[in-house]
Amino acid sequence: MPNLLTYILLIWILIANIIGFALMGIDKRRAQRDMWRISEKQLFIPALLGGTIGAIIGMHHFRHKTKHWYFWRGLPALLVLQITASIWFYWLLWVPK
Repeated sequence: MPNLLTYILLIWILIANIIGFALMGIDKRRAQRDMWRISEKQLFIPALLGGTIGAIIGMHHFRHKTKHWYFWRGLPALLVLQITASIWFYWLLWVPK
């Protein structure tokens, strides 16, 4: 049965994904209008905090940063690491011994 920590983590991941998706769209719009841009480091921060899926979906949806190898290879690699870590923590914390 899920506890409070599980709900907090799910809400955290949902918010990080929404932010990652939105930042890709905002930066794409700013690029089209030749405005001040969001740094690539700031685009990676939500992904590092659990919003990798949102950042990947935003990257493809807005066709933004798709030619930068550290985005089209880095974000999926980060997602694999996060899934692996999630499985490991789940196994460590919730699977009865």
